[in-house]
Amino acid sequence: MESNRELDAAHQVPDGVGVKTVLALGALSKVLETMDRACGHLYGFHQLTGSAAFELGDAVRLLREAGHDEQAARVERDIVSRNVIPGHGTFQIIEAYNSTYYQPFAAMERGIVDELAAGRDHLHEAGLKAARRTHHHPDHTATPPTS
Repeated sequence: MESNRELDAAHQVPDGVGVKTVLALGALSKVLETMDRACGHLYGFHQLTGSAAFELGDAVRLLREAGHDEQAARVERDIVSRNVIPGHGTFQIIEAYNSTYYQPFAAMERGIVDELAAGRDHLHEAGLKAARRTHHHPDHTATPPTS
């Protein structure tokens, strides 16, 4: 890993923090990023299911307009506002995922970063950037410009 002198203060590895700890924190961070993506997929599922539910309302209306009241009533009674899994709408799945799994892990990851690295995020990634950048190239600066 590159020396701290190329990194801004927020990304310098604190004294006493070893390479294995930085790698472990990077692995935890990657897990959290993957969980963020999983949550995004849940929101996509929620929105697609909701869109389909509104389109189903249009289909029920069209069945009625075409004179198929029995079929429209059956769809309306058995499918419109149906739980996607027993007792749950899609929003409840998201809420359960967030409170049962995502938020506890995110809080734990944050606590471990605070304990082991003085709250400094992305130490591994910062080290990779420093080690791989082309020195003196205008698009490979070590840190963002200062205002």
